[in-house]
Amino acid sequence: MRQTETLNRLKASLVPGQVYRRADLAELSSNVDRHLAKLVTEGRLKKLSQGMYAAPRETAFGEAPPDADSLLRTFLKDDHFVVYGPSQFNSLGLGTTQLYNRLLVFNRKRVGEFTLGGRTYIFYRWREAPKKLTLEFLIVELLNRLDELAEDRDQVVERLRAKLKEFNRRKLLHAASRYGTLSTQKKLEALMTSAETKDA
Repeated sequence: MRQTETLNRLKASLVPGQVYRRADLAELSSNVDRHLAKLVTEGRLKKLSQGMYAAPRETAFGEAPPDADSLLRTFLKDDHFVVYGPSQFNSLGLGTTQLYNRLLVFNRKRVGEFTLGGRTYIFYRWREAPKKLTLEFLIVELLNRLDELAEDRDQVVERLRAKLKEFNRRKLLHAASRYGTLSTQKKLEALMTSAETKDA
């Protein structure tokens, strides 16, 4: 009877789309491995990787993938990260149009390529990581990854120089100091100086 009550309590605690570590669920069960196996068999949980499980979420189009923020927060045991695709550089108005089929995770802990919940993420570790995606962070990351762009890089940089006055200088320099490589910081400062000289 007690085992049934524990299993029902575990089931009631599961939120569709959310991701859990074994250790999270062990707090609710004295026989967590047995209960996890039962929940997986019943389809209440799906095993994502060693020690990580997702509660399935059904939509009108079938089963939805796990919530990315919950997945990455659980995987990293940290909420200081940003996930984005290089295709989002296209929103900056710098002439980039290439579509990239990959997701990057800028974070403080992990490095490498991992497949989680059926999607592949490329993790880049940095001393600091923001909690949310900002325009300034995207510009800094574009400069960090300039050599990886499929477009003409010189043209992209020239368009950025021409548009710099539209962006917040203080926020850009702050983002560069936190998330930019030394090369990116120097490049951005040179572009700002060049843009100011041309406008003078």
